[in-house]
Amino acid sequence: MTILVDDKPKCVVRPNDIKHLQRFLRTGKPWLLAGAPDGRLAHREADPNERALWENARGLHGIAGGEDEDFFGTPL
Repeated sequence: MTILVDDKPKCVVRPNDIKHLQRFLRTGKPWLLAGAPDGRLAHREADPNERALWENARGLHGIAGGEDEDFFGTPL
């Protein structure tokens, strides 16, 4: 899932369900809107390039010993 701020990609995340996504958007709002306090948040399915970035970041997380379940996303 790609999170957008004013229709520009900000990060790619893997929420477990819509409730998890909504919680992330609510609690992450200060970080997501840094530099655009009046910005509009939206989300959409990640495109292939964004998905590849997410997969690479998850792979790096795994190489460092991180668990797959602990990896949520990466900034774009």
